[in-house]
Amino acid sequence: MSARILIADDSTSARTVLKKFLEAYSVHWKVCAEAADGLEAVQKAVQLKPDLIIMDLQMPVMDGISASARIAKSLPRTPILMNTVHKSGYVDLEAGKVGVREVLAKSEPGTLVRAIEKWLSDRPQSTPPPSD
Repeated sequence: MSARILIADDSTSARTVLKKFLEAYSVHWKVCAEAADGLEAVQKAVQLKPDLIIMDLQMPVMDGISASARIAKSLPRTPILMNTVHKSGYVDLEAGKVGVREVLAKSEPGTLVRAIEKWLSDRPQSTPPPSD
């Protein structure tokens, strides 16, 4: 079964490119939903319970830090990765305080892929029943 990923980014083109990139990279994951703002990300995360969330920092209605804080309270075991053009020590610190597992620079898609692989490898896998 493929891992389900929620992408939250206010840029339609960024979401589209990221979705195509991720789904072409691995058959082990699939984008189950997209959100254009932080509030929509919270609603979809709680409703769909994805295996991993990729969250932008700057979004309308609710920013990525606030959205991540709400999601982490409802789904504490779901890894949230912040993918942003505003990566800094300050953002790393603030994001970490609310439960974001890693902050990654949008300019380095390879680090995002490695982080997804790392955090999804930690999730429990369903095992087939023993054969008789």
